Amino acid sequence: MAFEKLAETLKKNGFCVSAFETKEEAAAYLDHTLDGCTIGCGGSMTLKEMEVLPRLATHNEVYAHSAGAKDANQIMEQAMKADVYLMSANAISEQDGAILNIDGTGNRVSSSLYGHKKVYMVAGKNKISPDFHSALMRLRNVVAPKNAMRLQRNTPCAIKGDRCYDCDCPDRICNALVVHYKKIRSMEMELILINEELGY
Repeated sequence: MAFEKLAETLKKNGFCVSAFETKEEAAAYLDHTLDGCTIGCGGSMTLKEMEVLPRLATHNEVYAHSAGAKDANQIMEQAMKADVYLMSANAISEQDGAILNIDGTGNRVSSSLYGHKKVYMVAGKNKISPDFHSALMRLRNVVAPKNAMRLQRNTPCAIKGDRCYDCDCPDRICNALVVHYKKIRSMEMELILINEELGY
């Protein structure tokens, strides 16, 4: 089974883990599991590629902002108060099961720490790194530059599209790093692992 070793490590760290072969199977699982609740979402290409949010919105109240939206701040505030929060994991260390997320605004990483009944983190196989150092390098040199390019930020990593320059630009999107070594005590947390390459 895919992810057997990683799933075992994550479970030892206190996380619930569900593994799927395809994004369609994972989306169906979330659609079946979440019903009649409020759901907040962080910006996530993985969730977008899963096409799960429109399905969830048919029988849940979903708060998901899009880049540049006029009401983005209001939606982020509503998402912070939701029963459930959906986000992707930027990187996972296979060696020790540490989950790493990097953020510019802070809405995603703050919601992964407190305030919800449950947090789901979704990750395709491309998010899995051998160890903590390679997971961190993935955030700095893959995740942040690709997202900065997608969001058309005026940063060296977006302009050159190659690596992190540890810049001081106002548009910088890697302002905060959160590492989950273990499950947070105050809420349920579930990792959704998908045996496909998804997102950045």
